[in-house]
Order: sequence, then C-alpha cells, then structure tokens
Amino acid sequence: MPNKHSIARLVATVSAVALVALAAGCSKPADQGGTSAVPAPATNASTISPGKTASKLGDLTAFRSIASDVAAIVDKGDLPTAKVRIKDLEVAWDSAEAGLKPRAADDWHVLDKAIDKALAALRADTPSQADCKAAVAKLLKTFDEFGTSPT
Repeated sequence: MPNKHSIARLVATVSAVALVALAAGCSKPADQGGTSAVPAPATNASTISPGKTASKLGDLTAFRSIASDVAAIVDKGDLPTAKVRIKDLEVAWDSAEAGLKPRAADDWHVLDKAIDKALAALRADTPSQADCKAAVAKLLKTFDEFGTSPT
C-alpha cells in the first residue's frame, strides 16, 4: 500500500501544476478583448516621428491624440465639450496605468501630473479659457517631451 504522504504530495503537485496551467491559459494581455477605449500603447519605436526616441512608457500617441482634440476644442472656446473630452483621456490613462507605470514610474508621474492639471483647469467652478489653454498646452508639451509628437 502506497504511503499516504506520497499520495498527498502527488495530488498537491498535480493540483499546483493544473492551477498554474489554468491561470496561464485564462490570462490575456490588456490590449486584447476589445473593451478598451484606447488601444494599449505599444513599444514599437517605428510609430514615433523621425528624430524622436520612443518613450520608456511605449507609444503614447493615442493619449496625445485625445489631448490634441481637447486643445482644439479649448481653442474654439467650448470648455464644456473640452471637459467631456478630457474625461476620455482620464479614463484611458487610468485604464492603462497598470501597464504603463511599471515601465517608467517617474515618466508616468510627470505625465499624470500634467493630465491632472489640465483636468483641474477644465473642471474649475468657473473655468478660464486662458488657464485651460495653458494647462492643455503644457500637457501637449509634456507628451512631446516623451517622444510622442505627431509626424
């Protein structure tokens, strides 16, 4: 008759292997599944304009594109619409945090603070177009410093 401890070890080992295999098979990268409003940033440097290096955070052009939309709306003086559009940036940025922040936490914090300042300007009790324009311009400049300026 086999030893009870050896059977228990065998069952524990098989269970552990099955759980690891199951966990690996069930997990999927964040950029798959189609539920994200903004595609997960890639690290492909070919999408960055010539002469620029890719950010340690990856391809941030999708986020910069939203910020650019906000800037155009602010320039038109439509602050309520800009406030709605910048919410898209906030949601996309927050959704991507788990994938971006570990790549370069310091860079992530710099961009996060710039986004927060633009959000604060647009969400002020009585937003000023000049303040909003300055905050969004600073946000775009910050994105550009990380190698995400448009071609």
